[in-house]
Amino acid sequence: MAEKKFFSIGWAGADVSTDAPVNLPGQFYMRISKGILDPITATALWISDGKDDVCFVSIDLATLRGGLTDEVHAEVQKRNPAIPVKKIILNITHTHTGPGFVSNNVTKAEGAELKGDVPIPTYKEIMDGLEYRKFLVSRLADIVCEAYDKRANGSIAYGYGYAVVAHSRRVLYHDDVSKRPGAVRNSTHGVNGHAVMYGNTADDKFSGYEGGADPYVNLLYTFDEKKKLTGVIVNVPCPSQNSEMLEYLSASFWHETRELIRKKFGNIFIMAQAAAAGDLAPRPLHYFKAENRRHILKFGDNQKFAEQFRRRDIAERITASVVEVYSWAKKDIIHYAPIHHEVLDLKLSRRMITQADYELSCQRLKDLNELSFTPEVKGEDNTEIFKKNCRLVAERNRCKGIIKRWNEQKETTKYATQSHVLSIGDIAFATNQFELYIDFQHRIQSRSPFTQTFIIQLAGVSGDGGGTYLATKRGFLNRGYSASCYCNLVSWKGGNELVEKTLKSLKKLWGKGHKEEQ
Repeated sequence: MAEKKFFSIGWAGADVSTDAPVNLPGQFYMRISKGILDPITATALWISDGKDDVCFVSIDLATLRGGLTDEVHAEVQKRNPAIPVKKIILNITHTHTGPGFVSNNVTKAEGAELKGDVPIPTYKEIMDGLEYRKFLVSRLADIVCEAYDKRANGSIAYGYGYAVVAHSRRVLYHDDVSKRPGAVRNSTHGVNGHAVMYGNTADDKFSGYEGGADPYVNLLYTFDEKKKLTGVIVNVPCPSQNSEMLEYLSASFWHETRELIRKKFGNIFIMAQAAAAGDLAPRPLHYFKAENRRHILKFGDNQKFAEQFRRRDIAERITASVVEVYSWAKKDIIHYAPIHHEVLDLKLSRRMITQADYELSCQRLKDLNELSFTPEVKGEDNTEIFKKNCRLVAERNRCKGIIKRWNEQKETTKYATQSHVLSIGDIAFATNQFELYIDFQHRIQSRSPFTQTFIIQLAGVSGDGGGTYLATKRGFLNRGYSASCYCNLVSWKGGNELVEKTLKSLKKLWGKGHKEEQ
């Protein structure tokens, strides 16, 4: 009798919070953390079939830029050369209250002045992002190596549930708002057309939302050899950006979600993945009064921080989905299936900078360079002054980015990126580096040959890439923040190319996996 085959599965996790004041990226100004509201975590999951591997790594951060993926790979390779680092997939939950890990170019010198293009805060101590980065890379390497070393016989089960977590954040109007009297002209609000990010739905010319909500939660459960639940991948089409204006470290709704899931299942590992949600956000925009009444009657009126109740509400919905799906998915526990994992090096069509874009940015940068920073007032709280100076820097940098891309596109009209595409039996995963509009996800999932296809947005790539929105043609035509030249490195045509190249890989892996089963 043939020996029963199993997957080889290992989990590990770590708290990657820091008590030190650190930049919290995600806005157009630097927010300096005042402490920890709830833990910033990282979780690693290795799954091997004896021939191929995948290691998922989820982190409560806003971005994965500046070569972080390469640094983690290098550190893991240094510690254990046997580990296939190209099989490691980093992804972020996109919390806007996670630590920054790139240099914020600040000095701690007493009475430091504003220098050049960088506003330097003198009213508060701050850890440089590079110092946190060193700690983060080490901790991520720790959990990757630990998960690899802890691999043991295990099984999986999978399914999907329902939980409406995100809603369209692109509000449409019957008219072009850029033509309204007094319309703002800048690189954020000034890009509006028929669409406005987080627009006013009480406006008389509100016509609806550009997109909808995606209720599907893709779930993969892992078990040990005795069929005891060890962890779960929870793939939700939503960025974790509740409480995004806070000045405290927080994992947003994933903190409450982890607490509730563990209350149901014990201290299992939870792998948080953000599916495509570039045009979605975890808050409704037209039902505020009804939602506020719901929350007060349900939770009371003692909210301690921004969106506390909305986070709890979201956590309850996700947890209910995890529990419901587990009740029937465990009837089909899979001990073994072939894994096929490939990394695609892609070249996608750039969002081209037009002559008008270029000339506008040149003039705008000239005007912005003539503005001076607001000086800080000694002995006073200069928070708002510092924010104002940061916004000036951000505006200048966005104009500089357009000028830089205008020159780059003379050399190439393609943008280089990567995608991991892998299959585990009848399920598949496909990654991308973008805040991907949900239409692209639906195109991939609807044409994929696999029973379920998990899309993971904001995944790490080799090199400096990371983040930026990838809008559809519909978004491009409606304009607005997230669909402007400032926000898109890749065009809607490049998005279509990403869909087709992903599907080509999925179909190849489907054929390879099922040929082996025959």
